[in-house]
Amino acid sequence: MVCDKCQKKLGKVITPDPWKSGARNTTEGGGRSIGENKALTSGKARYKPYKGSDQFEKCRICKSRVHQVGSYYCQGCAYKKAICAMCGKKMMETKNYKQSSV
Repeated sequence: MVCDKCQKKLGKVITPDPWKSGARNTTEGGGRSIGENKALTSGKARYKPYKGSDQFEKCRICKSRVHQVGSYYCQGCAYKKAICAMCGKKMMETKNYKQSSV
């Protein structure tokens, strides 16, 4: 669960979007060029599993490894506290909710 500001920081996938309108990787509108290899051109936004485990931070609450590069909270803690997993901004008020991970 990430906020609107952190939505732009999320990684991009290589597979094409199934919808034409609003797709980032279509040839219309200056999006994707024909014959472009997305695996080579989008290197900075891709997930690199063999780069090392030091790129994954530890959760600031439970001290487990997070699954997303750039996140400071694991998905379970972010859900229970109703905060953004990347920046920690409060997403909603959880006073009257029972936030359980089961």
